[in-house]
Amino acid sequence: MQRPLDIVLLLALPASGKSEVRKYLASVPPEQALRDFHLGPTAQLDDYPYVHMMRRIAAVLQEEGHDGIFFTSPELPMLEPRDWGTLIELLNEDFDDLHGGPPTPPESHADWLCRRFDAARARVGADPALGKLPAPLRARLLSAIEDEARALWEEKRAGIPARAADLQGKTIVAEFARGGPEGARLPLPSPLGYQYSLGRLADAILSRATILYIWVTPEESRRKNRDRARPGREGDASILHHGVPETVMRQDYGVDDIEYLIEQAERPDTVRIRTRGKTFDLPVARFDNRVDKTSFLRADPSQWSPSEVRTVHTGLQEAFDRLARAAAR
Repeated sequence: MQRPLDIVLLLALPASGKSEVRKYLASVPPEQALRDFHLGPTAQLDDYPYVHMMRRIAAVLQEEGHDGIFFTSPELPMLEPRDWGTLIELLNEDFDDLHGGPPTPPESHADWLCRRFDAARARVGADPALGKLPAPLRARLLSAIEDEARALWEEKRAGIPARAADLQGKTIVAEFARGGPEGARLPLPSPLGYQYSLGRLADAILSRATILYIWVTPEESRRKNRDRARPGREGDASILHHGVPETVMRQDYGVDDIEYLIEQAERPDTVRIRTRGKTFDLPVARFDNRVDKTSFLRADPSQWSPSEVRTVHTGLQEAFDRLARAAAR
């Protein structure tokens, strides 16, 4: 029986087509997904919901006259660059939770989330500032974000199987975007870029992971970002329709380092990550989306044209075949 890929890290600049590809893959029958893409039924991890909640927390705190901890403005990058590592620490926790069985609901979902943020920040050397807020301010913050924190917890809970054994034969797909300032020289300094964030992934992930990179230029990423953005919660909290501010696109995602890492690797079709005294050669393949193949996937599947579907399917099949061959070496 064909063995599916174990863990696929779905990486790209914002709006490159990661979430659109996930939507398409979810539409493919399981037998075909295994045959054409080397994928089992998927369990999904994504750091964007945490970025959204960081911005919500910042907005609430700013309304209270606080500096916002994570952001000082909706239009500006993170205050603390080490929060790129915070997000990876949260993904590590989510990965562990997939193997831990259904969690017990917390009394306060907002408190659960804030404690997770603080613990993850502490692990990357950043200030666990939410726990240091004055008690009245923290109580108002928890009240303001409780509904969204509950929705995040429930979405997370829905993706956790009843038993760890239920992950057998599945493919875990983890999505995130990283980069650095427009015009930056490579290699990007920590804590920017994929080299840093991949190095913070747990050994249990790195030892089993492959990388599918959705390849677009920074200019195309910015264009697609403008095209996909919708106002309000329908956009901000949606993986398909959220927009990244232009300043952030240029300062955080003006360049990325995947091509650099591929060129520097000692083995072909890999990215080499050295971390915690160990070396991991992660198999990598690129799906070329520099000429847009995926934006139509934001629409309802009933509106997808057969010719566009064939183009996406063929491109993904070629990329996953390369990835499976690299993983088998």
